[in-house]
Amino acid sequence: MPSFTMKVNILLIGVLIIATPADTSDLYRVDRQQMVDTITYEVAETASYTGREVLAANVIRALLTVPRHEFVPFLMRQQAYINSPLPIGHNQTISQPYIVAIMTELIDPQPDHKVLEIGTGSGYQAAILSRLVNQVYTIEIIAELAIAAKKTLARLEYNNVYVRAGDGYLGWPEQAPFDSIIVTAGGEIPEQLLMQLKPGGTMIIPVGGFYETQYLTLITKDDEGKIFKRKILPVRFVPLINSRQRD
Repeated sequence: MPSFTMKVNILLIGVLIIATPADTSDLYRVDRQQMVDTITYEVAETASYTGREVLAANVIRALLTVPRHEFVPFLMRQQAYINSPLPIGHNQTISQPYIVAIMTELIDPQPDHKVLEIGTGSGYQAAILSRLVNQVYTIEIIAELAIAAKKTLARLEYNNVYVRAGDGYLGWPEQAPFDSIIVTAGGEIPEQLLMQLKPGGTMIIPVGGFYETQYLTLITKDDEGKIFKRKILPVRFVPLINSRQRD
């Protein structure tokens, strides 16, 4: 039988445990796992389109650790892990988790890679990439979103992500070439981005106008600079716009 002193110590430990606030991110751990389970099922279902029956272990690990709820508006946090796009303001959305996962998977990210993202949005896709590659450069044409994403990424210590407010059509030439480029808005394929893609590199982009059927398209550049394109999936993204269209 424990002594009186032991009983007091046990009670004190219990009080300390109750009084210690839980890790906020851990409150969503089960939700993140359920999200990944849903993504895993959908990846298997769409394998005939994508050529991928399963996600790489490192991609799954990133999805399980990056707190998506930190990248959506506060009032929508309870919906953060459903497999659906969500509005983030300025007529923009955070992409459906499955789409984030499969776009990430298709560029085959490696630890020594430098990746360019066009369309920062809330910063979630950049955060996923930051856990997989050496450097992420991301451009957002809506300055307010770029500022907010930069603050969120800095607060969460995604220190290998560099955010710029600017025209994604122009890319980030002073940091080129890139091992991979991810474009998270639909439209034509900007020639400047193709030029900034490293030989042997890959680009994933939704191609097609807003009122047309868009296709997630995988672009590869061989060692001689020749471009190859492959349609993957029909998708629906917000339009890819440049500075002239905004004006």
